[in-house]
Amino acid sequence: MDNNTTILYRNCFLYYNLPRNFPTILRLMKIRKVHAAGKKILWFCFASWIGLQVGFAQQGPIATSVERTPEGNYTFVRGGEPYYVRGAGGIEFIGDVARFGGNSIRTWSHDNALEILDEAHKHGVTVMMGLWVQHERHGFDYDNSERIQSQLEMFSEVVDQLKDHPALLAWSVGNEVDLNYSNTNVWYAVEDIAAMIQAKDPYHPVTTITAGLDSMEVVLIKERCPSLDFYGINTYGDLDKLPDQIERFGWTGPYMITEWGPNGHWEVPRATWGAPIEQTSGSKARGYAARYVDKIYAQRRTCLGSYAFLWGQKQETTSTWYGLHTEKGKPTETLWGVSQVWQGNLVEANRLPAPVSVVAIGNGSPVLKAGTKVAIPVNCVVADRVKRAKVWYEILPESTDIKAGGDAESRPPSIAYKSLGMLKAGSYRSKPVAFRTPSKPGAYRIFVYLEAEGFVAYGNLPFFVEPRGANERPSRTVELMPLPLNAQP
Repeated sequence: MDNNTTILYRNCFLYYNLPRNFPTILRLMKIRKVHAAGKKILWFCFASWIGLQVGFAQQGPIATSVERTPEGNYTFVRGGEPYYVRGAGGIEFIGDVARFGGNSIRTWSHDNALEILDEAHKHGVTVMMGLWVQHERHGFDYDNSERIQSQLEMFSEVVDQLKDHPALLAWSVGNEVDLNYSNTNVWYAVEDIAAMIQAKDPYHPVTTITAGLDSMEVVLIKERCPSLDFYGINTYGDLDKLPDQIERFGWTGPYMITEWGPNGHWEVPRATWGAPIEQTSGSKARGYAARYVDKIYAQRRTCLGSYAFLWGQKQETTSTWYGLHTEKGKPTETLWGVSQVWQGNLVEANRLPAPVSVVAIGNGSPVLKAGTKVAIPVNCVVADRVKRAKVWYEILPESTDIKAGGDAESRPPSIAYKSLGMLKAGSYRSKPVAFRTPSKPGAYRIFVYLEAEGFVAYGNLPFFVEPRGANERPSRTVELMPLPLNAQP
């Protein structure tokens, strides 16, 4: 390649400088020594630059509204077309939302909002932008007019910055501000923010979100928040009852299920020492799919869609309870179940089985002696199409850092980890997983994992260790070396 062509290529890929260099480029086009391929690249870059400028000029808000059809149904209308939300609650792995069949994400605050909106737009995903209205339980005083006004002014600036972004779908004014509250003046503050948004942004609807469905909240919201376009509800096990309750509780307009997922840690049976019993990933996958089909999609006459929780991972009671991904960002069997219904496989018989599944673990929550070698039964499946699946387990102390409302919690330190090799394709009933209990008395959990084709299935079992008697043999420590999280599969 001659020097003129080299210069041309370099300038081509800096095509944002094309206007400044245009006279030089025209001269280069007349130089015979410039290869024909180089001239084609030049024209391609120039055309791309023009296209980008036109595209940027056309970027702007895509009008979205909540409309009622002639049949009396409610729907989002976005860019002139009906838009049903198959959404994920979370801001990680945005590209995977569309890949797995979703079309929208929601945030809880405006932190890093422009970055999130840009990333979502790149993948054809919309965003319900959350505005984190302060909570009374965190010390905010809704009798303090100065603080309320300051919060309103801050959100006014945020709306000005974000309202014209083409990925924006709707605004969420607050998330669970009713959780453990007593001062109902918060609903006046919500209304002031919603009214401000309606005045500034005619292109995007506005909601607020409550912790579950409560008839008193419905009354307060209807009375005090007339500027809302629809109602958002976070609900877990109680989603099963919501379709029968919502109109009876007084809400007859459009709504969304803005968080939903497994049975919450407050909704499940507990061990005798108080540890909540978590569903396996297989149970969650079936539960997510059934709730989506029967309690969300079937209610689309008034339900505008939903946001499955959580797209990503977090420690909340356990490290696996709510996340649709693992701590290392791998999709789980539960996410597989969500993806199947997002993609329209509403009948269970039409769904492709997950690569791996943990169906059940243990037979109740045992009380065990310290330093005892035990084996717990695990029912699991490795799909026929899978050659083999990795298996491992981890033991952790039961978490004691339990918060409310999704506030940040710390993960207990791992005290034992062991790889159990590989499983071939097949269904395994009561597959024994052997381990030795810790020497220190207290509450623990053992987590069992399977992985194949990039998906992880899991189950965990709480157990309690009690000390050995005075005449019993001394307890032995766990015979496994802890492995740091970043070194685990």
